[in-house]
Amino acid sequence: MPAASKSRPRTKLPEERRDELMKAAQRLFLQHGIASTTIEQITTGADVAKGTFYLFFSSKEDILAALRDRFAQELLIKIKTAIAQKKKDDLKGKLAAWAAACVAAYLDSIRLHDILFYSSRPPTREGLVNNIVIDHLIELLQAGIDARTWSVDDPHFTAVFLFNGLHSVVDHADTREKRVDRSRLTRRMQQLFLGVVGLPAR
Repeated sequence: MPAASKSRPRTKLPEERRDELMKAAQRLFLQHGIASTTIEQITTGADVAKGTFYLFFSSKEDILAALRDRFAQELLIKIKTAIAQKKKDDLKGKLAAWAAACVAAYLDSIRLHDILFYSSRPPTREGLVNNIVIDHLIELLQAGIDARTWSVDDPHFTAVFLFNGLHSVVDHADTREKRVDRSRLTRRMQQLFLGVVGLPAR
């Protein structure tokens, strides 16, 4: 037997199986919608037995929740990557970068976002006021308060306002404009973020 065949793993790691199921579900949700996609189609798409699905997820709603969590995690990674390009003490630049990265990420994945969050609503509205992306913005706002870069009475309230405001503005632009002017939308969103904390746009 060739050496390559001997070294090839006979079974995949559990995290690989889970990831393949999630990728298959996401692809099918985008193609056919959530309601029309069955668990059997997901397992076929992932090339696993139907019983394997239940080793990782209890239902289609469960894998949908996992996809929502992954969407938020990937969004946060993009935001953190953008912020990391700024100097440590450039909090104004970091806040502007936060807004710009969030706008870009939403526009780049708006169809997936709509499938995950609008086609089938989450059981609660918790994510609108508490999620890892809002938590990160709270930390950034608090850092600005501590450094006396800006004055914000309630970082959590302000972060929820900014996050949901950005979300709604991007939705509005995507549904009303034939072709979204990204640079203009980003610039206006950055102005809003900076204005809320009392900083000039320039």
